[in-house]
Amino acid sequence: MLGATTDLLRLIAVPALGWAAWRDVRTRRLPNRLWTPLVAIGLLTLVVDAVGHLPVTTVDDRLFLVRVGVSLLILVPLAYGLWWFGGVGGADAKALMTLAVLFPTYPVFYLATDAYPLVATTLGVFSLTILTNAVLVGLAYPLYLGARNTLRGDRSLVMFVGRRTDVSALPTEHGRLFEDGEGFTRHGLDIDALRMYLRWRGTTLPALRAAPERHRDPESIDGTSDPTDGAVDAGDVGGGAAPSPADLDPDFDADYDDPWAAERFLDDVEGSAYGTTPETLREGLGVVTTRETVWLSPGVPFIVPLFLGLVVALTYGDLLFGLLRALGVA
Repeated sequence: MLGATTDLLRLIAVPALGWAAWRDVRTRRLPNRLWTPLVAIGLLTLVVDAVGHLPVTTVDDRLFLVRVGVSLLILVPLAYGLWWFGGVGGADAKALMTLAVLFPTYPVFYLATDAYPLVATTLGVFSLTILTNAVLVGLAYPLYLGARNTLRGDRSLVMFVGRRTDVSALPTEHGRLFEDGEGFTRHGLDIDALRMYLRWRGTTLPALRAAPERHRDPESIDGTSDPTDGAVDAGDVGGGAAPSPADLDPDFDADYDDPWAAERFLDDVEGSAYGTTPETLREGLGVVTTRETVWLSPGVPFIVPLFLGLVVALTYGDLLFGLLRALGVA
């Protein structure tokens, strides 16, 4: 009875993580206060379930402790390690840690004639099932991008990891440019860093594109403003049309000590503009001021497949285990 109650209480994670995924896609910003009540619920339900397995006398009691240990002592450090090495963002790591606390063991829900989840693993660590589901869901996204780009006629070396985007739409986009002045690159300008730069200069993307030669001159900066953190809703950096040939100056390639004032900008923000270097910023500004469209990494946060992995886990169960069992391996 207590197990059924705690499992129902854990379902609060579904709307909470769904909202987090939606907000992260729109703004790439999540408040830290989101995770505290979820972790508190996870600890409360864990304590209640643990009391039901005391004293530890049966195989089921020992399995419960093993599963909780795997979830807390392996999944939580793994999430932290992925964040530390840059594999996932901070919010993604916190979401995975929270799920490890909330769902160390498989919940059970009875609906009509079936018990859900339908497919459970032998190990029985539910947070691990959520993670493997999320990885499999995430692997499907490059296939979607490839199909989308093929149908649109956008074929390139990066068609499975990026999408062609109008430069005028960049002020409300997220991700990283897959282009620089030389061609395709994995280390293009981060769009949040672009917004930071525009706010720091007190200008907009249309103004930048209308007179790139003037903005390239570091002496054109009279004063600077708060760059913010590059969030979409923190100021106007609106889109605009490409510059006409009349707007371009023959001295566009003039040799300045600090073109675009890139070094000054990064010094002002203490070099923390999402790993942007002066050269990366200059290359990116050259791209967005001279082209109509660019290849952009979508930068989908891992919390999105993590949410989908949770939903699939609560209904179907473990995708990988189900596949292996269908192949006769598990």
